[in-house]
Amino acid sequence: MSEVVTPDSPKGRLGRLLARGGAMMRYTLAGILFLTGGLMLTTFWFQTDAGYTYVYQNNITGQLSVYTEPGIHFRIPGFSRVFEYKQVMTISFGGEGDHDGPLDSFSRNYSTRGLEPISVRFADTYTGLLPTTFRFKLSSDPERILQMHREFRNFDNLVDALLVKNARNVTVITATQYTGEEFFQGGLNQFKAKLEDQLRNGIYITERRQVEIEQTDLAPVGLDQSDSNKLQSTKQLVWKTVPLLDDNGAVRRQPNPLDQYGIEVTQVTVGDPVPEAQLNTLLTDKKRLVAERIRTIQEQETARAQAKTEQLKKEIERTRAVQDAQREKELAVIAQQREVEVARQIAERELVEQRKKKDVAAVEKEKELAVAEANRNIQKANAEAAKFEAEAIREKGQAEAEVTKAKYAALGANQVIYLAEIRRDIARVMYENLKDFTVQMPRNLITGDAQGGLNTNLDVISAFAALGLMEKGGKLAEGDASGADNR
Repeated sequence: MSEVVTPDSPKGRLGRLLARGGAMMRYTLAGILFLTGGLMLTTFWFQTDAGYTYVYQNNITGQLSVYTEPGIHFRIPGFSRVFEYKQVMTISFGGEGDHDGPLDSFSRNYSTRGLEPISVRFADTYTGLLPTTFRFKLSSDPERILQMHREFRNFDNLVDALLVKNARNVTVITATQYTGEEFFQGGLNQFKAKLEDQLRNGIYITERRQVEIEQTDLAPVGLDQSDSNKLQSTKQLVWKTVPLLDDNGAVRRQPNPLDQYGIEVTQVTVGDPVPEAQLNTLLTDKKRLVAERIRTIQEQETARAQAKTEQLKKEIERTRAVQDAQREKELAVIAQQREVEVARQIAERELVEQRKKKDVAAVEKEKELAVAEANRNIQKANAEAAKFEAEAIREKGQAEAEVTKAKYAALGANQVIYLAEIRRDIARVMYENLKDFTVQMPRNLITGDAQGGLNTNLDVISAFAALGLMEKGGKLAEGDASGADNR
C-alpha cells in the first residue's frame, strides 16, 4: 500500500525546505556573477582628474601615453599600469608637517612634502636653520613628461630624488655667499632673490675669495669727539664665495637640472631664520654694546649739556643786568623820540590837509573845465547838426523845386488844362468834406461899450435880460405867424 504525502507530513516539510534552499543558492550565485562582471568591467577603464598628469604604460606593446586633462580612458587589465603625478607641488622645509616622507591626507592639502628647516653654513662658518617653501610646476610637453617618467618612474621618486635635493642644494650653496652677521642684519631679501634666480636659471659658478665688506657702526666713544654719536662706515676683510663673470659681464652658471624636464619654479618663500647659539650671542652682544655705547654717549651729552647750562645761567644773569640798563636807556630815548615823532606827525598832518585842499580845488577846477569843454563840444555838435540839417532841407527844397519846374516845363501849353484839373481836385475834396456841413448865422449880437467888453456885473445882467426878452418876443411872433397861417 503506497504512502500518501501531505504538506504537513515530514516528507512534505522536507521538500519545501529543499526547494527554498535551492532558490536562495540560485540568487546568491546570480549576485556573485553580477559583482564579478561589474568588477571586471571597471578594470577596463581608468579616470583622470584635473590638476594631475597621468602616464599610461601598455606592457603588451611597450607604449607610454600622457594624459593631462580630465576624462575616462581605456586600459588593458593585468597588462598595463597608470602612474599619477601632481602638476603643481609644494616642498616645505620647516612648514606644515615637519616630517620626512609623503604627507597624510590632511597635510596633503597644504604641501607635498613637509621637512625640517634647512641647516645652512655661512661664509664666516656660522650656521643657522632656514625655513623655506618652494613651489614647482610640471611641464605640459608630453615628451618631457615621458623623459621624466623614464628616469624617476613615479611621483615620490621625482619629489625626493630631484625636487627636494635640488632645493636643499641651491639653498646651502646660496648661503655661502653671505656672512652670518650680514645675513641676519638685513640681507634676507637679497638672499631670497639670489635663491630664486639660481633655482630658475642655474647655480652660479663661484670661487672662494677674500672680499672687503662695508659695515655701518657708531664711532668710538671719546670725551673730545664731537661726532661720537654719529654713524660711520667701517670695512672688514672676510672670505666669501663670489660668482664668476663671463666676458660679457654676465654671471656664469651651471646647467639647471630642472630644464631638461621642463619643471618651472613658480614661487619661493623664506621664513624667519634661526641663527646658531654662538651667532645669536654675537648679535645680542653687539646690540647690547651698541645700546651701552649709546647710553654712554647720552651720559656724556647730558654732562656736557649740564655744564653748558650752568655757564648759560651766569651769562643769562649778566645779560639780564646789561639788558635792564640798556632797557632804561632805550626807554628814555624812546620817550624823546616819541615826542619828536608826534610833533612831526602833526606837522605832516597839517601839510597833508593843505595839500588835500589844493588838490580838491584843482580837481574842482578840472571838473568845471571838463564840463565846459563838454558843453562846448555839445554846442559845436548841435551847431554842426543844425547846419547839416539846414543844408539838407535846402537841398531837398531845391530838388523839389527843380522837380516842380521840370513838371511845369513838361506841361507847357497845357497849363490851362492842368489848372482846371487842380480846381477839379480841390472841388472834389471840398465837396466830400462839406456836403453834410450846415452854416447857421447868429440871431443876436451883444456888444459892450466902445472898447467892446462888459465891464461890470450890471452890464452882464442887462445883456442876459435883453436876450431873454428878445427870445420871448421871438416866440410870440412865431406864434402869431403860425395862427395867421392857420386862419
